[in-house]
Amino acid sequence: MRIPFTKMQGAGNDFVVLDETQSRFGLGTAQYRWLADRHFGVGADQILTVRPAPKPGLDFEYLIHNADGAEVEQCGNGARCFARFVRDAGLTAKDAIRVQTRAGVIEPVLQPDGRVTVNMGAPVFELARIPFAPGPVAALPSGSWQQWPLALATPGQDTVVRVAVLSMGNPHAVQLVDDVANAPVLQQGPLIEHHPFFPNRVNAGFMQVQSRQQIRLRVFERGAGETLACGSGACAAVVAGIRLGWLDAEVDVQTHGGVLTIAWAGDNAPVMMTGPATTVFHGEIDLPNDLPNAA
Repeated sequence: MRIPFTKMQGAGNDFVVLDETQSRFGLGTAQYRWLADRHFGVGADQILTVRPAPKPGLDFEYLIHNADGAEVEQCGNGARCFARFVRDAGLTAKDAIRVQTRAGVIEPVLQPDGRVTVNMGAPVFELARIPFAPGPVAALPSGSWQQWPLALATPGQDTVVRVAVLSMGNPHAVQLVDDVANAPVLQQGPLIEHHPFFPNRVNAGFMQVQSRQQIRLRVFERGAGETLACGSGACAAVVAGIRLGWLDAEVDVQTHGGVLTIAWAGDNAPVMMTGPATTVFHGEIDLPNDLPNAA
C-alpha cells in the first residue's frame, strides 16, 4: 500500500503526519511502528493522523502513535505541527482551530511570527487520573506541594529519586537535577517509565533550574525514548516548578531541539505553550501489508 505523508519537526521532536480527512488508511500497530523506524521507514518520534471533526464545534480530530506503535493521549510539539500542517495543506483557513484528542479538546493558534501557541488545558494533579498508584508510600512535602520517592534498581546500587507527578493529558514524573547535560537520563529514564507506580507508564523529565524564568530540560518519553524536545514534558516541568515554588508564571524551556515558552497562571488555568513548527519534506512510501499484527 502506497501512502502519502509529510515529515515535520517542532523543536527537534519529529513526526510523520498522515492526512485521513478523505479516507482512512486502516493502519495497525506494526505499521505505525514501521513508519517510525529510522532504518526501514520514514523515521519519527510519533505518527500524527489528521481526521475530520467528530462533532460540531470542532475542526479536526488528531491521533498520536508513539514510535512503538502505541496510541497515546497528548503531544504538545505534535499539536503545533498538526496546526501548521492543516493550515499549509489548505485544510483550514483559520488561525485558531479546535481539535479533538484522546486527552480532550486542544486549541492551537498560529502566530504571525510563524510559531504556534497551544492551549494544553489545565494540569491534572489527582493521582487516580494521572494515573499514579504509590500504594503505602508517602509523599514528601516540598514548598506548598509535594514530591514522591521512587526506588530505582540501577546497576550496582539502589537509587531513590524524588519526582513531582502530574498529567498534561499524559502522565509525567519530573525530577530536579543539578546539571541536565550529565543527568542519567538514559539509565533512569526506562526505569521511571516502567515503574510499577505508573500503570500506564510515564514520561520521565529531568529539569535544571537556571533562573525563575529559564530551565533546561531533557525528557525520556514513554514508547519513544529520549527525544530532542517534549512539549507536554516542558509544560509538566514548568507547572511542577511553579507549584514547588522554583519558577515564575512564564518560563523559557531550553531543550536539545530549541526553546519552548510555557506560561501558567495557576490551578485550574490552562497551560499555554508557544514554539516552532516546521515542515521538513513531503513524500510517499510503500507500506508493507504483511507485517506482524498489521491491520
